[in-house]
Amino acid sequence: SLSAAWSRLWIISSMWTSSLPKRPGLPSNCSQLFIKPTPKVCIVGGGPAGFYTAQHLLKAQDDVIVDVYERLPVPFGLVRFGVAPDHPEVKNVINTFTQTAQHERCFFHGNVNVGVDVTVKELKKAYHAVVLSYGAEANRCMGVPGEDLAGVFSARDFVGWYNGLPSNQKLNPDLNCETVVILGQGNVALDVARILLSPLDMLKKTDITQHALEALTASRVRRVLIVGRRGPLQIAGTIKVQHPLFFRHIVKRQNTLHSMRFFNSSSGILPLIGSGEDAKAVPTGQMEDLECGMVISSIGYKSLPIDPCVPFEHRGAIIPNDMGRVLDTAGLYCSGWVKRGPTGVIATTMNDSFDTARVLLKDMKEGTLDLSVNKPGAQEITALLQERGNTHRNTQKKKNEGVPGGAEQSLLQLIPSHPITHLS
Repeated sequence: SLSAAWSRLWIISSMWTSSLPKRPGLPSNCSQLFIKPTPKVCIVGGGPAGFYTAQHLLKAQDDVIVDVYERLPVPFGLVRFGVAPDHPEVKNVINTFTQTAQHERCFFHGNVNVGVDVTVKELKKAYHAVVLSYGAEANRCMGVPGEDLAGVFSARDFVGWYNGLPSNQKLNPDLNCETVVILGQGNVALDVARILLSPLDMLKKTDITQHALEALTASRVRRVLIVGRRGPLQIAGTIKVQHPLFFRHIVKRQNTLHSMRFFNSSSGILPLIGSGEDAKAVPTGQMEDLECGMVISSIGYKSLPIDPCVPFEHRGAIIPNDMGRVLDTAGLYCSGWVKRGPTGVIATTMNDSFDTARVLLKDMKEGTLDLSVNKPGAQEITALLQERGNTHRNTQKKKNEGVPGGAEQSLLQLIPSHPITHLS
């Protein structure tokens, strides 16, 4: 019958297939064998060095995920809080950094103090690579008597005061004096002098904070002395910053006097040791008293150690590195001021950060950086922060349109302490 024929055919077919060699089964971890782990990079520091590093990584590697952790609640560091308000063209780089922050593979985590809230060791465990780009947050001390007296400020704090840095909003410098002495002759010193003596009509057109504008409106400062150890050929300020100080705004303001005090003597010109930028003045032992109502120290910034597990060169105040690779620490990199010291302009930081990013990408390509294991990234760090009592606030990636810089900074002053801020 037809059914009996089909039965015999099924039996023969079964016997034939059962005699074939069995196909080896797929291993249980087959998904791990065929799915390449996504490279995850953590950047500590949301200033220019951090965002330039992120920008190059995202552009050069189409699958890398970058998380930026910042101690402040908002990104962009000294570009936001360190650039003089009358130099908006320098702040335009924020537009580039904003595009990087809005990238689909870049995430900003604000108000996270690495080394306190989370350790570098924990970051290394959660990411394939960690880049330290946290800048130079401390001031160099003069080491002279009276440095801690009332009326003596660091230029960093004074700049933070007129730019709206939350930690400096209560600085309250007393401008009820005629003479201010600034120690140091770099760009920051020249910025401070220019702000102290600039016409109010000009300052009103900038994004300077309202409380600083009100204080400068009532200011009695008419004389600023910029004092430095070296001569005019060795001045650290750039021509771009010096030019408006001497030739544009200041000379138009009545009853003001600005001067720069270099080494000099009533009996003649003092000799130098060395030549060019390395020249040094020969001390004469003579002393001069300068009467003033306020002293601003602008002798430089310095980086601080971030974590005991990260090597640190205290004399140079940098992380010892080889082209951005932290010495004797696999998977750890650095860029910006903490890599080379607080020198140069923003373009210097850009090139420096790009170099570190290129080195990191090279290590990925050559296998020096182990990418074989999947890393949890921000998921693990967020969980750790929550366990330690941090509150989260998620902020969608969107462009902040129609809000002038001054208004945004004033808002930050009203909220000095923020929960963790995420751009995701």
